[in-house]
Amino acid sequence: MKILVIEDNKSVCSMIEMFFAKEGIDGVFVNDGVEGYNRFKSGTWDALIVDWMLPGMDGVSICRKIREEKFTVPIIMLTAKDSESDQVLGLEMGADDYVTKPFSPLTLMARIKAVTRRVQVQVPKEEAHFLKTDHFKVDKITREVFVDGTQVSNLTPKEFDLLYYMVEHPRQVFSREQLLERVWGYQFYGDERTVDVHIKRLRKKVETTAQPFFHTVWGVGYKFDDSIKTDEV
Repeated sequence: MKILVIEDNKSVCSMIEMFFAKEGIDGVFVNDGVEGYNRFKSGTWDALIVDWMLPGMDGVSICRKIREEKFTVPIIMLTAKDSESDQVLGLEMGADDYVTKPFSPLTLMARIKAVTRRVQVQVPKEEAHFLKTDHFKVDKITREVFVDGTQVSNLTPKEFDLLYYMVEHPRQVFSREQLLERVWGYQFYGDERTVDVHIKRLRKKVETTAQPFFHTVWGVGYKFDDSIKTDEV
């Protein structure tokens, strides 16, 4: 696994590098935002870890530019900002997850494994695992999504994981806690807004006003149902 870390605190970089070595991860460390963004564009990465506050270009701007250019690499944002509005902003700019400083290296490793968890087994195209509904065709192997025959190509890795899980369980209502545990792969504490932000982004990317797919079940959570025209719950 090859991960680019854009972080200007050298002590943090040294700590991460030590744990990368234990996990067999090839880490590349850059201390400037502009240099880090250019390094990202010039290579191929399994994940990106980016600090919020950086010289040259801040982490939110880096994240936004990467998503605007349709890159789907998993992104974890490191931030000393612990307010909900700051955390939500990072997610809305396209980060898949965030870790608040100070943090345990074990926590960071757990987040990395969660956002980079992918199907590694390659199968012939005719055996690829598809989900098909009234409007969706989703391929778990190639991670392709089609809505009414049109490909949706700008989903982040975690957006795809969330969409796939909900399409796989149509009309089943999930609480935010359940989605965090089953899609993110570990438990959050006080970060349920993460689910709300990802649902909001999915709605923008795949829904129309006349055809919602992700329905809010007030007081409970969310469900996927593409067989109804309006939110009936």
